[in-house]
Order: sequence, then structure tokens, then C-alpha cells
Amino acid sequence: MVSRRTILLSLLIAPLAACSSKFRKYNGPEVTRVAVFKEQRRMYLMHHSRVLKAYDIDLGFAPVGHKQFEGDGRTPEGDYTIDRRNPNSKFHLSLGISYPNRRDFEVAQALGKSAGGDIFIHGEPNAFKPKGRDWTWGCISVKNREMEDIYAMVNDGTVISIYP
Repeated sequence: MVSRRTILLSLLIAPLAACSSKFRKYNGPEVTRVAVFKEQRRMYLMHHSRVLKAYDIDLGFAPVGHKQFEGDGRTPEGDYTIDRRNPNSKFHLSLGISYPNRRDFEVAQALGKSAGGDIFIHGEPNAFKPKGRDWTWGCISVKNREMEDIYAMVNDGTVISIYP
């Protein structure tokens, strides 16, 4: 027979367990664009011209300039879309960016290199905590709690504009 104490304890713990989920719900205005300003290290979730949320970001370890090829440590610049999601990312959660586009591919090919891919907005790594800024291989990184909100708010197909 289950004791009264066990039932009360279960009722107290259940809401806390629900709060620990990395999957959040969002019922606000649609995010119509993600705007990233590399020099300012800021990312904005926009509903048309209105800022819904703003975040400090980390970038690729060579943050100045447009990504030209795989391994250059740069974060791409230009207009892309959010094209996939990874709930089991090594970086907490992640949203894929549609890099490389045709022009990116052609530039890398002209350099005799691969354009690469796997550029994401993601949280912090699960295996280690980076020291300092701009530690990714070209991705955009935020804190894990922030990534949970971003993951809930931004849908696949949303435009992401990345500015120098």
C-alpha cells in the first residue's frame, strides 16, 4: 500500500521534474527572422520589425569575415534558413543553418576546398565548458537555458540573416 507521505512527496517532486525539461513551449508571436550581428556578438529573434528576444553569442574561433571553407573557423554571413533541429546535439540543443548555399559552394570549390556544413545555432557543449569567446568551428553559440527558449521559438524555414 502506498503511504500518504509517498503520495505527497510525489506531488511535490513532479512539478520540479517538469521544470528540468530542455523542451519548452512557446505561445507568443511568430519569430519571422533571426538577425545575427557578428561584430556586436548579438542575436535577435524578430517578429517582423519588433525584437522579441536578444542574446549575447559566441562565434567561430576566427570571427571576422565570411566562411569560405570547412575548417576556417569562420561563421558564415548572408541570408540562410533554419533547416533542421537536433534535440540530441552534443551542444545541448541545436538548430541547423542552411549553409552552404550555391555561392558558398562555388567559392570553396574555386579555392580547391570543401565548403563544409553543419553550421548551427547551439547551446554549450555537453563534454566541456569553453573558456573565453568565439570557440566554435563556425557556429553560433548561446547559453543552454537560452537555447531552450530559441529551440521552442524558432521554426524550421525561418530566415536567419547573419551580418558582419
